[in-house]
Parts: sequence; C-alpha cells; structure tokens
Amino acid sequence: MSVRPEDTRYPAGTTFAWGLQHVLTMYGGIIAPPLIIGTAAGLDSAQIGLLVTAALFVSGCATLLQALGLPGLGARLPLVQGVSFASVATLVSIASSGGGLPTVYGAIIVSALAGLLIAPFFAHVIRFFPPVVTGTVIAVIGLSLMPVAARWAMGGHPSSPDWGAPHNIGLAGLVLAAILLLNKVGGAALKRLSVLLAMVLGTLWAALQGDADFAAVGDGAWLALPGVLTFGEPSFDLAASVSMLLIVLVLLTETTAGLIAIGEIVETGVDSKRIAAGLRADMLTSALAPLFNSFPQSAFAQNIGLVAMTGIKSRFVVAAGGGILIVLGLLPVLGRLVAAIPLPVLGGAGVVLFGTVAASGIRTLAKVNYKDNMNLVIVATAMAFGMIPIVMPTFYDRFPGWVQTLFHSGISATCLVSVALNLLFNARRRRLAPRRADR
Repeated sequence: MSVRPEDTRYPAGTTFAWGLQHVLTMYGGIIAPPLIIGTAAGLDSAQIGLLVTAALFVSGCATLLQALGLPGLGARLPLVQGVSFASVATLVSIASSGGGLPTVYGAIIVSALAGLLIAPFFAHVIRFFPPVVTGTVIAVIGLSLMPVAARWAMGGHPSSPDWGAPHNIGLAGLVLAAILLLNKVGGAALKRLSVLLAMVLGTLWAALQGDADFAAVGDGAWLALPGVLTFGEPSFDLAASVSMLLIVLVLLTETTAGLIAIGEIVETGVDSKRIAAGLRADMLTSALAPLFNSFPQSAFAQNIGLVAMTGIKSRFVVAAGGGILIVLGLLPVLGRLVAAIPLPVLGGAGVVLFGTVAASGIRTLAKVNYKDNMNLVIVATAMAFGMIPIVMPTFYDRFPGWVQTLFHSGISATCLVSVALNLLFNARRRRLAPRRADR
C-alpha cells in the first residue's frame, strides 16, 4: 500500500530540525498581531509579553490539530496555523473603542462558533467570495495596518518624548534596509529568515545606542502554564460580534485557499470533506483561543511557500513545528524578551510584513477579469470605503455605535461593500445572461 506524500515520516532529529525551520519562517508574523492588539488595548510590556506567549501556545495547538487531526477535525495536511492578520484591524478597532480585551474576546468566541456551524457548508457558498472580493479585502488588510507600522517607526505613541525623532525612524529604516538586502543577496535560508535576522540586527544596534532596555526580561517566572481568562471574562457586544463575523468569513476563505494550495503542492486529494474538517479545526481553535488569551487562527501562507520551496511535504514535520511553538508558549521570559524589542525595530519589519499582505491582495486582483463588467467599480468603491477610516478616523463619529464598529475598521467596511456590490452587479449579470442568450 502506497503512503500518501503528507504521511511520510522522517527520523526524529530531522523532523524537529525541519519543524524548527517552519517556526522561524512564521515567527515574525505570529508575534505581530498580539503586539498590535496589546498596544491598542493599552497593555504594559509584561501583559503584551503574555499575549505573545499565548499566541505561540495556541498556534502550536492549532497546528497540531490541523496536521495530525481528530475525527472530523483537521485536514491532516502540512498546514501551519497562526494568529491571523486579517482580524487585526477589526480587533484593534474593538479594543480601542472602550471595550478592551473582554469585548475583543467575546466577539471572537461568538463569531468563531458561528463559523464552526457554517464550516461544513462553506465550500458551497464560497462562490460569493470570488477573487474580486477576496483580493480587495486582503489588499485593504495590509493598507489598513500601515499606520501601525508608521507609529511604531516614530516611537509608538505621540506621548513618547522621542516621538518622531530621526534616530527612531533611522532605526526603522536600518531594519527595512537589512530585510531588503538579505532578500536581494542572501540564499534561500537567509531570505526565509530575513525579517527575524533584521529585527535581531536592529535590536542589537539599538542596545549599543542605549535605546533598548532589557532590564525587565529576567523579572518574573521563566516557565509557566498558560493563563486562563487572565484579562477577565469575555464581554459580548452585538455590533462587535457582527463585525468579527465578517472577518470569520474572510478567515474561512483564507484557510480554504490554503487547503487547496497545499493540496496541489503536496499532490494529494483535497475534497469538500477534507476542507470542511480543516475549517472546523480552524474555527474550533479560534473559539477556544480567547480562553487562553489569544486570537483567531488561520493558515499561514509563508509556510505553504516553504513546503513548495523545500519539497518537504510531511505533515509530521509541521506537527513538530507545532510542538516547538507550544514549548515556546510555556516560556514567559520569551514573551518579555520580545516585548522589550524597540518599537522602531518592529516598525521597519512591519512595513514589509503589512506591505506583503497588501501585495498579496493586489496579486489576487491581477487575476480578475475587468472587461465588460463592473469589477473595476466594485474594487474601487470597496477599497475607497476601506480607506475612509484610515485617512479620516473621525468620519463615523456622529453615527450610531454599531455603524462605527462595523465601518471604523477598514477591513470590515471593505468586506461589507465588496460582497454587497459583487452580489448586486455580478449575480444580477449571471441571472440576465440566459435571457440575453435567448434573444
């Protein structure tokens, strides 16, 4: 009996070495969301460190479930799970609007449970999320996060005494230049690690200049079990939950695309049953994540690229990476170390990370047909609605609270408008097509 490519096993040492490579590939992306959301929620460095370790722990558990699987749960494919960038802008909006993390976690639980219910049917409704919708949404996700990178590069907050100082922006520029240089002249390994290596270089430079303080890294426990509801019981707000439900639809789309892509790369069968199992695992771990102080999960595209690049198709290698993430999540000292990284360092990396998300959306939009249809108008209008909260944050201040929550986040506004316009124009066009053919 032949073994499927994803079921290939390797020696333990080799398996964990390749698993560590997966962790290093996605590490920069996995720590960014808790840093962004924690800062928006007004947390101190120790609390943000807790969010980072929680993200590592939950992502490790989610990766294990997706790769190894349980009955009806997990696609059993080499798919790495992590905190999704798609949810960040909306969660920042909820956190900064006065609800804090309890409201954030409540919205995640409600929306993820709804996603769990619709997961088996999502393969049939995904036609409502064609590239013209998903490409626009993903592009705006990256664009809506660029102000965060700019604030980091300037020093974090206007109240900072060195806000916008040339040495802050220069440090961010140094990190950005290092990333570009490593991608230009480095080999495959250096390119995969370019963000992490550039952040290390920037942090060392900041330490030499006296702009990095690691005095608090050694304070507190070095090893600890993950906390449960550390920031209080979840608070449930209808508008916030509806806003997150839109994001859940994007997450389901992202993970479905990831499952299909990894199936093609691994050269194994991916049918609707396998997709449903993968989506259920995605939504279940997203619903449970708030209990352990973390955020929604989705497939990490950079790790799909790593599978394609290395040719290592085994799901057990990815499972080893999930185990490493769990171990890292049990080390609070690691979270405090990450939280001590100067914000301009994160700003330089953020420019690339967030820009990459936007570029991915643009790449999807490049595949859209714009001839003799309304697709260009759909993209233009939806993207404009997504940019309004960024260029004019007070635009919706005099509207009802639920409107502010839905439209204050560029990603939510884009999702609503693009789906509605696509249904209005393209669905109507398909209905009229047979009539035109009869004439």
